[in-house]
Amino acid sequence: VQLQAYGGGSVQAGGSLRLSCAASRRTNTMALAWFRQAPGKEREFVVAFRWSSNTPHYADFAKGRFTISRDNAKNAVYVQMNSLKPEDTAVYYCAYATNLILSRVRQLDGYTYWGQGTQVTVSS
Repeated sequence: VQLQAYGGGSVQAGGSLRLSCAASRRTNTMALAWFRQAPGKEREFVVAFRWSSNTPHYADFAKGRFTISRDNAKNAVYVQMNSLKPEDTAVYYCAYATNLILSRVRQLDGYTYWGQGTQVTVSS
């Protein structure tokens, strides 16, 4: 499976950005997620969508600011990020999994394939 991830960029605090991730193959059991990694920090979960349960999952810091949506025709998810903060600055990575159980949605090792990172920079 190949992932095409794009979006990101530089904005001022309070601004918005949109991330996109498309998979080369879709199954009804797949999940697409975004993680992020800031300099000197571990990679952390941001948001995910599981096709099997048709449900989104958000990290606490993303709730109310980020919205994930899916596009079945393009095997893709989009993440609208609003009210961005300087602490959102990181490299964002798209990830793909199949048969992902709920308890592993936020776990790095729950995902099999990873896309290239895209930089998000939020200035104060």
